[in-house]
Amino acid sequence: MMSNPPSVPSTMRHAHAAIRSTRSRGFSLIEILIAILVMALGMLGIAALQATSLRNAQSAYESSQGVMLTYSIIEAMRANRSAAIIGNYDLTSYTCAAPAGGGVVENDLRDWITNLQSSLGSSACGRIECNSDECEVRIRWDDSRGTGGSSTPREVITSTLI
Repeated sequence: MMSNPPSVPSTMRHAHAAIRSTRSRGFSLIEILIAILVMALGMLGIAALQATSLRNAQSAYESSQGVMLTYSIIEAMRANRSAAIIGNYDLTSYTCAAPAGGGVVENDLRDWITNLQSSLGSSACGRIECNSDECEVRIRWDDSRGTGGSSTPREVITSTLI
């Protein structure tokens, strides 16, 4: 027959229970601190993701504006096709300063450069080259906000027949 184990005095049982209770409380506190740390890192990651998303959305918006602005000058050139074919709209280098108004061509170019700079910022410049009825319109601007601070200019190029 098996004998019963010797009984443990009640004071020892209470001390042993208190030690187990203290250990488990301390262990739970460590678990909570680790959970808070993991949660904080996750929240920082979400905030960084949101900032990147906003930056990329702004860059995409500016690209869309650039495409619309190339189409606007192309439509002005189509409205004055004879002047466009002989090269009156040509800006052989990137032009950032709006030319003085006067005739139809000068007013179109002035309005176009002004719209470029109001939509894409003061760094926006435009270039137009036509070879007979084939024209290429280029717009360049500083997209450092969209590229995370790099100073690489963004460019939109549209080629079309007038």
